[in-house]
Amino acid sequence: MGRVAGSDEAAVRVRAAELGDASDVAHLLAELGYPCSRDEAAERIAVVRHDPRQHLLLAEDDGDACGLVSLYTLYSVVHGCELARITGLVVLPDRHGRGIGRRLLKEVESISRRSGVRRIEITSSPNRTGAQAFYRRCGYLDGSMRFIKALGD
Repeated sequence: MGRVAGSDEAAVRVRAAELGDASDVAHLLAELGYPCSRDEAAERIAVVRHDPRQHLLLAEDDGDACGLVSLYTLYSVVHGCELARITGLVVLPDRHGRGIGRRLLKEVESISRRSGVRRIEITSSPNRTGAQAFYRRCGYLDGSMRFIKALGD
């Protein structure tokens, strides 16, 4: 696809991650603050590819992986509907401001609509103020506070 003047977003290709993308996925997860090896990334891709409720998408710009989003859907008893949860979204820093994050969100929203999802949730660490501002600009609203308890060994 050729570039459209003034629209870097149009040149971005979004596709499902494949096992051969493990090195790129590992790099992007490390950029997000969740480092893993290529082999660990390959295992994660395999899990997602075999679960119809999960999606792992890569954004490519000129053939280079530059962004990633992970999504899973579930039925919410509380809301009485299917909902989607974005569990990770990252764009390489040198590609910020080019519409790649928006393109990934649009694809997630499209997948979610086709799956009958009526609500999408995104969590963000309190210190990721830039990400939070981005989500708000994309139409996402502040929601509930999330609590976490790690289950140790």
